Amino acid sequence: MASAAGAVATSPKSCQGRGVEAADSMGERQSMRITRYGLLATLVAGWSSLPCGPVWAQPHPPEASPADRIAQIVASPSRSAADLANDLRRKPAPMLAFIDLKPGMVALDLSAAGGYTTELLARGIGPGGTVYGQSPPPRAPGTAAPAPAAPEGNSNPTLVLQAPPTGVPRPSPAALADREAKLQAAGVAAARIVPVVRPFEDPIPPELADGRLDLVTLMFNYHDLGHLGVDRAAMDRAVFRALKPGGHFVIADHAGRPGTGISESGTMHRIEEAFLVKELEVAGFKLQAEADFLRNPNDPRDHNTPDPPQPKDEFVLKFVKP
Repeated sequence: MASAAGAVATSPKSCQGRGVEAADSMGERQSMRITRYGLLATLVAGWSSLPCGPVWAQPHPPEASPADRIAQIVASPSRSAADLANDLRRKPAPMLAFIDLKPGMVALDLSAAGGYTTELLARGIGPGGTVYGQSPPPRAPGTAAPAPAAPEGNSNPTLVLQAPPTGVPRPSPAALADREAKLQAAGVAAARIVPVVRPFEDPIPPELADGRLDLVTLMFNYHDLGHLGVDRAAMDRAVFRALKPGGHFVIADHAGRPGTGISESGTMHRIEEAFLVKELEVAGFKLQAEADFLRNPNDPRDHNTPDPPQPKDEFVLKFVKP
């Protein structure tokens, strides 16, 4: 009767461990001895080839908190000297925290002008999002925009800021395009900045007009719509329509005295807070939150530039589309 010799299996049978098998022949068991050195060599040689052996994952650095992320944005060395100087009165860190940006947002910055806020939004939203910066179209030749009775004063005369640039300011689309180019050249992970030239009464590009926006901002210019003769109700309705349900409209402006409404928009460059809230509520918005980091209860609110010198009382409001 033929006999069979036992064979030793050294390959893993499962992810639970490995075994060494010895076959019987003619009722006699053949033992296999593996020295300590041989076992160690086998483990070292075969461990990395196991399909389900332990994986020693590299630890990931902890994700930055929202406050740390905002601090990094504000302190970025790629921001311009003019923007850093503007930070002293605009307080971008608490403003960005209040707005509460999310990755991939689609936002519109109304009255974007030189793009200070537009760029901050782009940096905060990051790649995958888009920030549109709106400015009104130029006036027809031979016509001039309605001028305020007094130029805008100093909102914080206690600060020593660099002198504003002289000459005719660059058109907003050119300023925004320059910011976009510099962000790309510096390799900043920012949302795309897209200039939009449209009237205030109809400020939303058609492709975004029906519930496509997550956020709209208007910084310190709602009061100007008064002396400019803008149909604010039409603008507010357009913004409401363009926002997604749950989307936000964040407005900051210089506070006026009770009962003044928007009548001092071209003189004091102020607007009564309760008046503004009422206009937004008529359009369908609900006031969701208020911030006090720019408030100054000591401002008598009776001058364009506060006298005695002190910061202007300014409100920051967040409205939501239900």
